[in-house]
Amino acid sequence: MSALLQKLYGYHAWVNNDLFDKLGTLDQEQHKTELHTALRLINHYYVVARIFAGRLTGVQQGYTSDNTDESPTLGELRAAVISSDQWYLYYLLGVSPENLAAAIPFTFADGDKGYMTREEMLTHVALHGGYHRGEVGRILWQLTVTPPWDTFAVYLHQTDPARRQQGRTQSVPA
Repeated sequence: MSALLQKLYGYHAWVNNDLFDKLGTLDQEQHKTELHTALRLINHYYVVARIFAGRLTGVQQGYTSDNTDESPTLGELRAAVISSDQWYLYYLLGVSPENLAAAIPFTFADGDKGYMTREEMLTHVALHGGYHRGEVGRILWQLTVTPPWDTFAVYLHQTDPARRQQGRTQSVPA
């Protein structure tokens, strides 16, 4: 198990939840177009996460493209993303350093061949999600809605408030 990847995926799940909370505040009729675009972006990074989950385990997920033809509802997508995020957190609990370093050959959705280590795949999925959450954040800004704090540093300090005590004298429990 990689402690850094475990934290990265904790962050990924945390910020995805915040993003869905924020999207849930939008007027679904007034912002129908923007919400649809946001759902397509999130669905894309969700599908890519599932494709890579299949590559990590050797069990194909059945996707032939990096997005689905139909757009899920906000609620459906939220449930799917939460489930995927939990799968990755659970996967990271059991993966050994040797397995993280193992290179896996695969074929991309466009037919090109490639290979990545499991660690590279895991890093790609998390960074890819962050890239597209940024696009959704931009949509929210254009609607004058403040997007969630999508930063790893904020996550680390909110989940471990003692980090704010850096440099201060702290009493150590006996």
